[in-house]
Amino acid sequence: MYLGTATGWIYESHDQGAKWKRLALVGGRDDLALDSLVVDRANPKHILVGAWVLGSVDGGLFISDDGGVTWRSDADMKGQSIRALTPAPSNPQILVAGTLKGVYRSNDGGEHWTLISPQGSQELHEVESIAIDPDDPQTIYAGTWHLPWKTTDGGAHWANIKQGIIDDSDVFSIIVDPKDAKTVYASACSGIYKSQTAGETFKKVQGIPSTARRTRVLMQDPQNLNIVFAGTTEGLYRSTDAGANWQRMTGQEVIVNDVFVDPKNTNRVLLATDRSGVLASNDGGSSFSASDSGFSARQVTAYVSDLQHPSTLYVGVVNDKTFGGVFVSENGGLNWVQKAAGLDGHDVFSLGQASDGTVLAGTGHGIYRLKGDLWSRVEDVTAPVEPAPAAPAKRKKGSTTKKGVPAQKIRTANVRKTRAEDKNLPEASVDAIARTGDTLYAATSEGLLSSENAGASWKLVEGPARHAWNFVSGAKSTVVVADLRTAMISLDAGQKWESMPLPQEINQLGALAVDDSGAVWIGGREGVYVSSDHGASWQTLKNLYVQDANSLFFDEASQRLLITSNNKNTLVYALQLPDRTVRYWKSGWHLRMVRPDGDSLLGVTLYDGVVLQPKMVDSSAVANH
Repeated sequence: MYLGTATGWIYESHDQGAKWKRLALVGGRDDLALDSLVVDRANPKHILVGAWVLGSVDGGLFISDDGGVTWRSDADMKGQSIRALTPAPSNPQILVAGTLKGVYRSNDGGEHWTLISPQGSQELHEVESIAIDPDDPQTIYAGTWHLPWKTTDGGAHWANIKQGIIDDSDVFSIIVDPKDAKTVYASACSGIYKSQTAGETFKKVQGIPSTARRTRVLMQDPQNLNIVFAGTTEGLYRSTDAGANWQRMTGQEVIVNDVFVDPKNTNRVLLATDRSGVLASNDGGSSFSASDSGFSARQVTAYVSDLQHPSTLYVGVVNDKTFGGVFVSENGGLNWVQKAAGLDGHDVFSLGQASDGTVLAGTGHGIYRLKGDLWSRVEDVTAPVEPAPAAPAKRKKGSTTKKGVPAQKIRTANVRKTRAEDKNLPEASVDAIARTGDTLYAATSEGLLSSENAGASWKLVEGPARHAWNFVSGAKSTVVVADLRTAMISLDAGQKWESMPLPQEINQLGALAVDDSGAVWIGGREGVYVSSDHGASWQTLKNLYVQDANSLFFDEASQRLLITSNNKNTLVYALQLPDRTVRYWKSGWHLRMVRPDGDSLLGVTLYDGVVLQPKMVDSSAVANH
């Protein structure tokens, strides 16, 4: 089995989707959405995949002749945003593709393509779905972003088949009953429709809530055609009577992108979902469980390892809502379980740990503390109250100031303004958490916060301006806070602060770290810079060639700086201190950050979750994943 992702990667499985293995990066690009896969029935080594790019008209058709190991781009479809791709049931050499420009057909297994919809048509374009008659490859259905179309002569003539369908309906999926070609199902943003007249008229199917009407995919059970699955934005629905009645088979939080029913064992049903990975059923869809071994689409943004138990690791993820939050591993990253109760589905941007072992999560809506298996938000977040002005000399009742404002209301107005601003602090977005000694710091959208009691309460730090800070780092008595273009430094554990000049070459900060000698390290697109005099001067290292640095981490135990970047060379750098010698590894992954994990390294990828380096290797060797 093959699995396409939204990041250009193809995965394969040899055990019906129980375990997955990363196979290839199609086109060498990580921005391709691969949701149209075709395996040649006559030659399973011959695979085609249609690709498109989110927010762009770019894409293409890619072909593999060796079971997906290597891929080549098809010249005829180069740059085409391909949204649908399907072979003719009666002839696998005939394939039809739907693109933003129209409908294309190939008669030679995908090597050459011809536009079969009207050139420059103002109606038949932005084709999202394709279906072909099971017996007659000249009869083709095309669903567009507004309505469906049909041709019975291979594209020479097209007819709009919209009777019974609500106007301006995006048609996501079309299927034709393989035993009765007059029975056609179509799913759209306005619901599911069924035709028993080969598309001449449609009737809206009832039984699926209007909130779940965006049905991404329809699929029939190949052994029992009365069983129809509908993958919606609010779960999977199943009908056992050809669409007359429907029952939801998953929770409504599941967003279904594709459905696969094993033709040899139709009790085996797989779902490709938007946030919850691959789900598998062995009872025809009545129940599902995760089937993600070897596959991850997690966007991990935060990491912390337990102080007392180094093999216990925590990561925070974004864009996963119910399936996101925080995950914990108690065996060095080999296995993970979700620990998100109490986070209310918030994105986790940062993680930290207090000196007493309390784990904290910085979210888009404040700071949370973990107690047992439950997170709770910290509400005790305060700012210094501005001192009220001295009380004016007593005046007679009804007297006013020179400006005509009652004297007593001046003080009241100032105090109320300050208290109203403080209400934003518990809800602030928290981008970074750092610790020096027993003091915690949090860089937030409302300013820099500090805590002296393991994160139970926080206060706004005076000195740094009250605006959005993106980074905070510290070691011993040195603490640095920064946004994308400015920074402030404290040399006395946060008591006094002063502006810290940044290198003129840096246009925008991407990473920050402080080592235990007090040296400050920053990274950006222009490279990595270090200052040993609190920002008075900056220098680069001649033996460290890194651009677009996205993470700097001071590994105190090993006295080294770990560095990753957004470059596609997938290198990880270790800068040994104090001699500043450089070691590097080719990880094979595009990493967001890297951290020590015992004698090995743990990497957080941009889209593929967490990866491990089983053992340390020489710089010239490739890390074994």
